[in-house]
Amino acid sequence: MPTETAAPGPLSGLRVLEFAGKGPAPFAAMLLADLGANVLCIERIPLPDRHPDYRPESDVLRRGRPVIGIDLRDAAGKALVLDLVERADVLLEGYRPGVMERLGLGPDRLLERNPRLVYGRATGWGQDGPLAAAAGHDINYLALSGVLSLLGRAGGPPTPPANLLGDFGGGGMLLVVGVLAARLSAIATGAGQVVDASIVEGTNLLSALIHGLRAAGHWSGRRGENLLDTGAPYYDVYATADDEWMAVGAVEPKFYRALVETLGLAADEIFADQADRSRWPAMRQRLAAVFRSRTRAEWVRTFEGVDACVTPVLSVDEAAEHPHNTARGLFVTDRGVRQPAPAPRFSRTPAKVQRLDAARAAHPFASWGVPVERSAQLTQAGVIIPVQTLTTG
Repeated sequence: MPTETAAPGPLSGLRVLEFAGKGPAPFAAMLLADLGANVLCIERIPLPDRHPDYRPESDVLRRGRPVIGIDLRDAAGKALVLDLVERADVLLEGYRPGVMERLGLGPDRLLERNPRLVYGRATGWGQDGPLAAAAGHDINYLALSGVLSLLGRAGGPPTPPANLLGDFGGGGMLLVVGVLAARLSAIATGAGQVVDASIVEGTNLLSALIHGLRAAGHWSGRRGENLLDTGAPYYDVYATADDEWMAVGAVEPKFYRALVETLGLAADEIFADQADRSRWPAMRQRLAAVFRSRTRAEWVRTFEGVDACVTPVLSVDEAAEHPHNTARGLFVTDRGVRQPAPAPRFSRTPAKVQRLDAARAAHPFASWGVPVERSAQLTQAGVIIPVQTLTTG
């Protein structure tokens, strides 16, 4: 369960106004809430349809913050949002370019209302350029950045890593870095700004190492032939006797030596020169045969205490039970839903899954200086609609 409030998180006092969407923006809002920010999520009325089996506790990306529906077509609803903007430090939105402007809530207007506001925008292609208005998903942004061409095995098709690399690594994380950097600038200068975080650019940024290796002649233009993309036999996964897998990452010479010695292959001439690419096919074949000779559990015991960078490939359920992960509290369980714990760790101001008590859920504007009477009147008029939100009270 989320921990009780013992100390404020490192972002305590930061007010974040989030416009509900998908992908990078809600992920960024979740991270900021985990770090203690006061995040208020706004859904546009009419509310989107939800699956009949929808449970708020399963909507992990929305944890730690209240969600309220506001009719932005209504003058009173828009006035409420503008009042909230005056009190906000950060705004997050993940709509296509131009949507917020058409709602009358573009950055020019809002920065005029609140000059210190950091206006964070997450898109696939960016706010301008030939593809700015085009539809797309994680796989498309990876494809156009060139990163997707790097993923997969030799002779096989490019393989997208779910939507982890684009939406969340290249998109959401970049948005968080951007808005926090802009917030520091606003504190120092009194001037806010727009943060344009695009998935295609964030994903491209994550590939900086590969570009450097290519420039140095250490990375070919073909996937599955290089040191870190399963090209090297000592950086790959191998099937075991029980059809499980072991991950091998013995890149440095000392780890490579530990690998071959533990496997009983030190005397095999094939393994004499780790860097000899002409030997790699034979190395891979021999490693595959040896790993196939025992079960995953047997290999785990064999490599226990050996610094060879060899680990079992665990399922998500198995990962939650691994002794190291349980000792570190890698996962938390809230309302029966296991989910990743907040990260990183702080020595004085711990991050945590924020508790959303019944009072805050019922009156989400109270901490934003909006009188309860005003929100009650707007609710009665149908201008705002409380959205089903997980509470702890």
